[in-house]
Amino acid sequence: MLRRLLRIAIVAGLLVGLFLGWRWWGPGPLARPATVTIEQGSTLGDVAGLLSRQGAIGDRQSFYYLGRLLGGGDPIQAGEFEIPARSSAAGILDLLQHGQPVQRLITVPEGMPSVLVQERLAALQFASGPAPLPEEGAVLPDSYTYERGEARAAILQRMTNAMDKAFTALWANRKGDCPVSNRNEVITLASIVEKETGKPSERRMVAGVYCNRLKIGMKLDADPTVIYPVTKGKPLGRRILRSELNTQNGYNTYRMAGLPVGPIANPGKESIAAVLDPAPTSALYFVADGTGGHVFAETLAEHNANVAKWYRLRRQRGQM
Repeated sequence: MLRRLLRIAIVAGLLVGLFLGWRWWGPGPLARPATVTIEQGSTLGDVAGLLSRQGAIGDRQSFYYLGRLLGGGDPIQAGEFEIPARSSAAGILDLLQHGQPVQRLITVPEGMPSVLVQERLAALQFASGPAPLPEEGAVLPDSYTYERGEARAAILQRMTNAMDKAFTALWANRKGDCPVSNRNEVITLASIVEKETGKPSERRMVAGVYCNRLKIGMKLDADPTVIYPVTKGKPLGRRILRSELNTQNGYNTYRMAGLPVGPIANPGKESIAAVLDPAPTSALYFVADGTGGHVFAETLAEHNANVAKWYRLRRQRGQM
């Protein structure tokens, strides 16, 4: 009789173990992936209740007690997590303890002005707090991850920290003889280079032209510096007016020699590097060549001939 009761107890224990094992390691009830947000300081009990309400686990008490028994005791992370369909209770707890929270992405393209960076930050659906207006030229163009609920100001701080780090490294390795002596001057000229060419291979050459002009006190005559005071760097959407070319302000390089008072956009690392190591050239002029690039010239006569070719091409295309 005793042996029979012992066998029954063993079988019952095995059945209970199998049942609990299935509840812990077996497929969960989620029919499709779901996203959960774990608040800072959440306990295992808090998480069990949240997962139960989301339909990610079958029973909150089983999850809680089995988690205490089998979960290893590691802390639960705060953040947003995506739970795959049919995830086991064990898999969910492991994800919350050791997995990577969902990270979203914001991209700042090279040459984006700060007013548009602010608008892009403000448009982030899952970030929190106001979107500060960054100082022009203070943001490093790149893609940045952020988590749900993260402050927009904190995201911006990472962007400016990245620019600080990148500039420090680039400045330490400067090679050229461009007459720029401090960070503001470098970033200002780099922002003009960034706006003047869409071809990465041309950046050092465009920088070389502008450096040559600065050396001899020649005006830069850069169209983007005329547009910036009008739109704060946003696209103008039309041709520049004669009155805008004649306006005197701290940016219009058609009306003054030297650099503008500050950057006109947020330049990327390659444009900054181009200013700090410009191409060795005697060119003083460049104009579009119709392919997205430019043709360069050393003399005004050569430049005028290149401009005439460009105008003929534009007339053939019906653009003039």
